[in-house]
Parts: sequence; C-alpha cells; structure tokens
Amino acid sequence: MKKTWVEKRDKSLKHQVKTNSKRFADMPAGCSMLIPTPKIVDEQLRMIPNGEFIPVKELRKILAKEFNVDMACPLTTGIFLRIVSEAAFEEYQNGTAIDEIAPFWRVVDVKSKMAKKIACGIDFILLQQRKENILT
Repeated sequence: MKKTWVEKRDKSLKHQVKTNSKRFADMPAGCSMLIPTPKIVDEQLRMIPNGEFIPVKELRKILAKEFNVDMACPLTTGIFLRIVSEAAFEEYQNGTAIDEIAPFWRVVDVKSKMAKKIACGIDFILLQQRKENILT
C-alpha cells in the first residue's frame, strides 16, 4: 500500500553530515553538507514567523548553521520540502487548522517548479501568502 505524505514526513530517519568530494550544485568541493530529514525541514518551517518569506537557498543556510556545517544539500532539502508541503496540505484537507500545519507557503516560491507540482496548486500558496502579506 502506498504511503501517505504524512507517513513519508514522519518516517524515522537520522540526518547525516557528509563532505563533498567534488563540486555539487552551488557547493564547492571539500565543504561539509547536511543531509536533513523531513522532520528537520518541517520543524524549521514552523519557526518561520507569520508574514515572512524565506527562499529555499536561505532555508538551506539556516539549516547548515543549526547543524554547524557549510551548507545543506540542495537536492534532499528540496525533496523533503516537497514531502513536508504535501503532508501539510494532506493534513489541511483532513481537517487540521491552517495555523497547525507547516507553513510551506513561507518557503515555496509560486514561480518555482515545485509550486506547480504540489497538490494544493499555486492558487492555495498565493492565497496563504496574500493572507500574510507575503510578497515574493
């Protein structure tokens, strides 16, 4: 049976720290890299104040600082942001109040590829951003 997004988010995983042996995305060879977990991404989203927007790259820097590494992995951070976003919307659809779900609209740019993939659609993200006076 296929797992729900909430089950994927809540799966027990441990973060990892690795050293890049070669240049990867925007990270030079030799830098330390956090491979977060969906729970870590979820927790960080919940710390973003109402009305504030943090681009994914900035989220990665915040995560890196928290774990005392050079940068968070762009690939896994993006994948886990998608999982957290889908899980939050799944919870919302199942009756969880909007202020009790992870506020993914404070990180997901409506112009991004991810925004087009999330089940909630761009209009939901825009609506939540407008409610919080977020301008991206």
